[in-house]
Amino acid sequence: MQVVREWTAPLSRFLGLRRDPVVVQALRSAVAASIAYVIALRLSPEPAPLTAPLTALLVVQVTFYATLQNGIRRVNAVVAGVLVAIAFSLLVGLTWWSLALLIVAALGVGHVVRVNEYVAEVAISAMLVLGVTTIGYTAWARIVETLIGAGVGMACNLLLAPPVWVDKAGESIEGLARRVRRLMLRMGEEAAEETPVEEATARLYEARRLDHDIIEVDAELRQAEDSLRLNPRVREGLLHRVVLRTGLDTLEICTVVLRVLARSFTDLAKARDPEPMFSPETGAAVQQLLSEIADAVVSFAVLVTTDLSRNAESAEARLTAELHTAAATRDKVAVTLRAEAERDTRSWQLLGAVLTEVNRIIDELDTEHRSRRLLEELDRVSREQRARMPWLTRLRERIGVYEQMHRNRLGAGRRFP
Repeated sequence: MQVVREWTAPLSRFLGLRRDPVVVQALRSAVAASIAYVIALRLSPEPAPLTAPLTALLVVQVTFYATLQNGIRRVNAVVAGVLVAIAFSLLVGLTWWSLALLIVAALGVGHVVRVNEYVAEVAISAMLVLGVTTIGYTAWARIVETLIGAGVGMACNLLLAPPVWVDKAGESIEGLARRVRRLMLRMGEEAAEETPVEEATARLYEARRLDHDIIEVDAELRQAEDSLRLNPRVREGLLHRVVLRTGLDTLEICTVVLRVLARSFTDLAKARDPEPMFSPETGAAVQQLLSEIADAVVSFAVLVTTDLSRNAESAEARLTAELHTAAATRDKVAVTLRAEAERDTRSWQLLGAVLTEVNRIIDELDTEHRSRRLLEELDRVSREQRARMPWLTRLRERIGVYEQMHRNRLGAGRRFP
């Protein structure tokens, strides 16, 4: 059996690459650029019409939603750059000083035609065109090539659906939850031991660094959200987006509270130095509590990244059981912390803060709290869509789309607590 696994491992990796979004995107880009080049060879007078594959590459390098949203501006930027290059080609040609003027003029034109974030592409297109041709009538062929590339790129986004980046975003969310778990476990170990102030401070800085991880996960989630919008391969894209977004919001709140908890541990270590932060009994209870909450954080991340078509009941049951266990341990910790605060009245505020912070994390992960937030967010997004596109709202009401969406949302409250 082991030999069979070794022989089939390369095949499994190859089949996995077929579903990898990065590989799919690279193949789509290569196909679009090649088709655009073949068409441009027949329609453009240029011997090497590279503007067509370049434009196709730029257009197909985005999600379907981003293509509809930004494709016109991108094509507008390329065409504006070509026109600027034509003007300079007819008047001055290519010199060091004309190149500088070309860049200034192209950037100015980019702001005038309002291509927004694609202003730089106006200058890039102008430099490419001026660099390959200095004859005015030939430069007009670049416009034809640009339109060919843009058309092929949009057609590829329609016929070859862009990859869905949900799995990548889900992996990032789970990775963030596991980093939070590791930090909680280390904090729990230090709570049960004689921890120097320096080590408690190090945990505080580590908790602060989680903010950078959240920024990275948020960027990947935004890409996943765009890949779900108007994607024919995805059903209930709105539900997927809201589930992932609210899940990340909850994890972000948990990391903020964890940072505050790390601050309380640091202050407690300073206040009781050289003695340990907690008594042996309280320290052991706090360690057990943080360990149980850490497991619940990971289970929560697994739950929110579970696809609608999969069975989420087991993940929900596991999270509910872990939160129930953590709540029981929290009650025990509350008793020991109260007894310790009575013995050391100087630290009662810090001890009370520890209990408040762990209780906040448990509350944020609560399944009922999660259901309410999910449904509220779905309603908010629906209201915004109705206000922004009333004509689409009326059309959906006529064909009964909103009734189906309402049933799906009720199901989402049960499957995505």
